[in-house]
Amino acid sequence: MRSKLLGTGAALFLAVSLAGCSAGLSGSYSLEERMPVLSAPTVLSEEELYAPAFARDLCVVGDEQSYADDSVTSEAAAVFDLDNCSAIYSKNAFERLYPASTTKVMTALIAIKYGNLADEVTVTEDAVITEAGATLAGIKPGDKLTMEQLLYGLMLPSGNDAGAAIAVHMAGSIEKFADMMNEEARRLGATGTHFMNPHGLNDPNHYTTAYDLYLIFNEALKQPMFRKITGSTAYTANYRGADGKTVSKTWKGGNWFMTGERKTPDGLTVFGGKTGTTKAAGYCLVMASRDDEDREYISVVMKADSRPGLYDNMTNIISKIVK
Repeated sequence: MRSKLLGTGAALFLAVSLAGCSAGLSGSYSLEERMPVLSAPTVLSEEELYAPAFARDLCVVGDEQSYADDSVTSEAAAVFDLDNCSAIYSKNAFERLYPASTTKVMTALIAIKYGNLADEVTVTEDAVITEAGATLAGIKPGDKLTMEQLLYGLMLPSGNDAGAAIAVHMAGSIEKFADMMNEEARRLGATGTHFMNPHGLNDPNHYTTAYDLYLIFNEALKQPMFRKITGSTAYTANYRGADGKTVSKTWKGGNWFMTGERKTPDGLTVFGGKTGTTKAAGYCLVMASRDDEDREYISVVMKADSRPGLYDNMTNIISKIVK
């Protein structure tokens, strides 16, 4: 680690970072780029700045050249062993890229962690998404759903409208909810991330990294409700429409490993994940799997060039778990 990065609080930083794998850092990290919050001591106390960011059991990425694999053609990819706090594979893990609908992992995390899933939400005009190609849950202004139902609509059909409804209910506006997302990202040490909305529709200032997606997904997996929702392949919501009549919609997930459209490598079971696709982001997927000994892994592919290519890349990297 470069000496110029060691200033006030260095002793605390070293003490914590040397305590096993909790630092989540290695020589390939630039602390200046990864942790810009550390340069704002007037905002947080020294203890708040240094301790929380390094006090978790986070996976360490080593020299990415040692992971070289020409079969991985996506812009970024990584596999993290949650038990051993290590990266099995990593390519461009810290490159800032557009996340598309993998954004919704953070939206779901905030809704579950800070919201009330029993709340009845009245859908507002903010949920009207007109962008071409945007995926929708099919809810309309005036519809009344619970937060829990909206989360299924967010995660399974990747409803941008559900994301907007959650955001407005929790924060009063898309912009204020994005502030909540960015605050949570900072809390998790996801310093290569900045959100502008709850759904991932493209914005130049809306980006993340493969490593940060791991951090966010890892935190989400600590929530039993998130595991339940992301582990579902279909869900039927019965709710009250704007006209007072009952509406019934069945939403289905799109992870090919979970729907059976792509075979999972022998010895692994995929138990959750989130896809994302836009023209700018390409094809993205963050997901969780476990081996036959119940050890868990998080894998990320960002900016693959096609949907089949996304699953080819993901198959290639998660196959490294069982080799």
